[in-house]
Amino acid sequence: MEYQHLNRFTVPESFRGRSKLTIQLWWIIQGTLFAWSPQVLYGWRRFLLRLFGAKIGSKVLVRSTVKITYPWNLEIGDYSWVGDDCTLYNLGKISIGRHVAIAHKVYLNTGGHDYQNLTFDIFAESVRIEDQCWLTNDVYVAPGVTIGKGTVVGARSSVFKSIPEGKVCVGSPARIIKDRLHSHAVLL
Repeated sequence: MEYQHLNRFTVPESFRGRSKLTIQLWWIIQGTLFAWSPQVLYGWRRFLLRLFGAKIGSKVLVRSTVKITYPWNLEIGDYSWVGDDCTLYNLGKISIGRHVAIAHKVYLNTGGHDYQNLTFDIFAESVRIEDQCWLTNDVYVAPGVTIGKGTVVGARSSVFKSIPEGKVCVGSPARIIKDRLHSHAVLL
């Protein structure tokens, strides 16, 4: 039985969204000017991401060790954080809302291959992290997933299906264990 023929694999012409030259230039910039920047230079990294087409909100904090495949497929809302060693594998769009905390070593994945096709076709499905979520350390989010507003995903969890608003989830696969309660503290 035959399962896959990688010699027949091709990437569709417009799949990457930019020219090969632009992609290579981004990867060079990311591996040098972005990665070598001191942690406190969040504004510099925001500038570089915007230069390559990312939509980055006010006061967003992206650490220098974050890997972003295609910045033109990235949108991050105001006051959100992306921690050390995260991978935003955004062959498709990644949308991160406002006031989102993404901890360290989180992997947001928008792409994969059709393993049922001999040509192993590549695909991309968007990932959406809604406002006020917290993805703790070492979380994996699969293509096509939406994590609802205010949801917390526990350490080392794997999210393969969308999760509704205001939940606390753990495990692999992630399962809801309770509602997220909030305090009514007054912000000054």
